[in-house]
Amino acid sequence: MFEGFSQSAVDFMWGIRFNNNREWYQAHKEEYLTAFYRPMVALADEMLSFLGAERPDDGLIRKVTRIYRDARRLFGRGPYKDHLWFTVERPTAPTEEWTGKPCFWFELGPDYWSYGLGYWAPKPVTMAKLRAKITREPEPMERLTRRLNRNPEFSLTLDEYRRPRAAAPSEILEPWYKAKSFVIEHTEPLTEELYSRAVVERLKAGYAFLLPYYDWLQSADAEPEPDLYERKRKT
Repeated sequence: MFEGFSQSAVDFMWGIRFNNNREWYQAHKEEYLTAFYRPMVALADEMLSFLGAERPDDGLIRKVTRIYRDARRLFGRGPYKDHLWFTVERPTAPTEEWTGKPCFWFELGPDYWSYGLGYWAPKPVTMAKLRAKITREPEPMERLTRRLNRNPEFSLTLDEYRRPRAAAPSEILEPWYKAKSFVIEHTEPLTEELYSRAVVERLKAGYAFLLPYYDWLQSADAEPEPDLYERKRKT
């Protein structure tokens, strides 16, 4: 059971940020496992249990990132991450990337924490399906967008196309037509609730709010390919 993170976890994150090398990490590996990684796993397991009970037919799984950076993508940085995250998501096929499906996440860094619903790298055809579904049935997403705009916990963050791919049916829906990818997220500096079970209830309430968006995205992804993509695929 998750009992909260500790100051030792924060100290480790700052330590690895300024001492990102194998010698320092090896000397503090047990601190990493005890104060940082194992509590993250415990929190991920509780969120999987909660979301799995809410969507029992989805076969949800959880993944906790490793501290090691991909050696192919260091770009002058050290070999270790100074932050960790977990995701709760539907399983993907071996040939698919997890970033191409909507997933719930939580992330903890040395001076911030965040959580939400991410759609980091959907395929262009997936976003075309989303726009086609909104165009055909704008009212459900209009309601969801108004609901999101009224909520103080989350905000919509977009990676935008230079030009919208189509005209939105209404002004409130325009962000979705600009989106190449997006997340619905909450980010703030470290707060006291992280050091107790209080964050468990915070995450459950937030994920419960996000479930209708997850459901809508899943339904859009299950749509047939729009005609434009069908024609391109056949040529």
